[in-house]
Amino acid sequence: MSRADLLALTPETLVSLANRGLVKRAEKDLAAGAGPELSVADDTTVTGRFPDGTVTSLPPGRGLDGAECGCAAPGICRHRICLVLAYRRSAEGGERREFVDWSPGEFDDGSLETALGRPALNAARRTLDRGYTARLHRPTPADPTPRAELPTCTVRFPVPHEPGYALTDAADDLRGEVVALAVWAFRTADAEKADMGGPNAEGPDPEVSVGGRAAPSGRGEQALRSALALADDLLLDGVPQAGPVFAGSLGRARDALASAALPWPAGAVAELAGQLAAYAVRGARYDPERVARLLTELHARQRAADLDPVGVLGTKEAPETPLRRVRLVALGCRIGGTERDRTAEVCFAHPEAGVALVLRRSWDVPEDRSPTGHDLAARRVLGSPLRALAAANVVSEHTARAADRSVTISRGRVSSTSVTPVGTAWLDLPAPLSLKDTAAHLKTLAGRPPRLIRPRVEAESVHVVEIASVGPAGYDPAAQRLEAVAHDAAGNEVLVRAEHDPLCPARLDALAEALGGSGDEPLWISGMLTRDHGRTVLEPLAVLTPGGVVVPDLAPGDGDTALTTAARRTTDPLTHAMESALRALAEAAHHGLRHLSPTARTRLADHATALRRTGLHTAAGLLDELADRLGRDSVDAAVPAWADARIHLMTSLELHLEGGA
Repeated sequence: MSRADLLALTPETLVSLANRGLVKRAEKDLAAGAGPELSVADDTTVTGRFPDGTVTSLPPGRGLDGAECGCAAPGICRHRICLVLAYRRSAEGGERREFVDWSPGEFDDGSLETALGRPALNAARRTLDRGYTARLHRPTPADPTPRAELPTCTVRFPVPHEPGYALTDAADDLRGEVVALAVWAFRTADAEKADMGGPNAEGPDPEVSVGGRAAPSGRGEQALRSALALADDLLLDGVPQAGPVFAGSLGRARDALASAALPWPAGAVAELAGQLAAYAVRGARYDPERVARLLTELHARQRAADLDPVGVLGTKEAPETPLRRVRLVALGCRIGGTERDRTAEVCFAHPEAGVALVLRRSWDVPEDRSPTGHDLAARRVLGSPLRALAAANVVSEHTARAADRSVTISRGRVSSTSVTPVGTAWLDLPAPLSLKDTAAHLKTLAGRPPRLIRPRVEAESVHVVEIASVGPAGYDPAAQRLEAVAHDAAGNEVLVRAEHDPLCPARLDALAEALGGSGDEPLWISGMLTRDHGRTVLEPLAVLTPGGVVVPDLAPGDGDTALTTAARRTTDPLTHAMESALRALAEAAHHGLRHLSPTARTRLADHATALRRTGLHTAAGLLDELADRLGRDSVDAAVPAWADARIHLMTSLELHLEGGA
């Protein structure tokens, strides 16, 4: 009887279990004839006797960590790796791995305790009591390894029916705990599918919430109520009336939410405080629509908390989870900031985890300076210029990941973090980081909760898309936007789109040149992949051309290149009606419902009429209800009506843009 678990251990999997150096040395030993003499016992224990006298045994069900080796090396050694490779070579058909449709949810707690140890399970149960979320990926013939994306790490199961071979990017002392959490997430999803009477679906499952209480209680409920009360005060009085005292109250509300293990509303309150700070200095970062979105988000999360408290409100996770030695592949950079600061967000692909992460750096700006993205390109991050880091491979032993997929990297000891040119590493990225068929990927995202109540995750939509062809780029002067119609490797149409940013004046020039200079060569474009009016839209971060990686936000130039003018796209009536109504509601929130003029109230009624003409009778009715409550003696009653209208319109517009024509 052959050992299916050993046959499933490909060299790539062995690299993840140990490191590339050990695997290469074991392969050299085999090639030089220094491999082991094999024997297989009745219980399928594989034993190897090496020429140097070392004896190594691989019992079934115990993984490489549980193997027995006579050498003095701690942990997984070259003898164990060499024994696996030798067994795979000796087994007929060992290089072939048949697809197995299975779920890690099959492991019971007894087998987990045997494979991982009781302390790991006890630590995992404490997290289970608090609750957590996970996005699951079922095995498919194209991607046969099931995996669970936990809030701060990813767990993979490369060997069917064997928990001892589970892989994770979390640090070694956290491995057992996160593997147990991943198994319980699969178990929960399996039970939900069984209740619905359906088989396991291919591709990613919707995000699953595991454990936790039915709803926030005690301190958490009070913190959420207090934050919502502040949001309502701001809505009633308006942003111009919010002074330093109110800003201090928001800070305390944010701290209370974070302390009560409600990170997603805490993040919304923190961002709201940032918007008020920007308004106080008349900063360009202030956006009335953004303020309205944050106020709406707080109401939406409070209303949906009873349905899925873990997914809607978040849970108390460790601020950061340390990762073991990782390799990250830079996907470009986005520059932002205000009059007082600049921010660089470098996106990285984490191939082993299959997700994108964000590294953020900020710099204060002197009063007499206004640096562009190109000026910041020379700033040093992790010992390298930003322009180099944004197109680099980073290997580090000092990396930590937060629940929002932001990442921190410290240089640590000499040579513990290396930064090298990215080369062609994009071409080797696994799915779904790298996409050939954008339509198939976007189809797997159907059924997600609305953005208002989804986890606040950085780089959620960042991917690398293989572009087979791209048409001429055209510039829309009115929208200050560059667009080009491209096709991915599967033939799907992709609209490549970027907007002008004064902080990055050469962004559009550099992008137009990168898209137009490829000729017949394929391009790989990294960026945010979304749907807009039923079209697939890619907002680029970087472009991998035959000549190298182009990062538009860091490109030199003044943005004075003459670009071909494109015809402006018209907005469909439904989108126009909903966006206009949302802008009116945002304007009302900015000025404060208590301070609205009769003209502003009349405009709300006019927008209700426009919505009704397009067939959006429910939305129109909600605006009518708001206008009616604004006309009463107590304007306080208009707050829930405003929230009703915003939630309905924002959700409707999101669904329309993602699936509508």
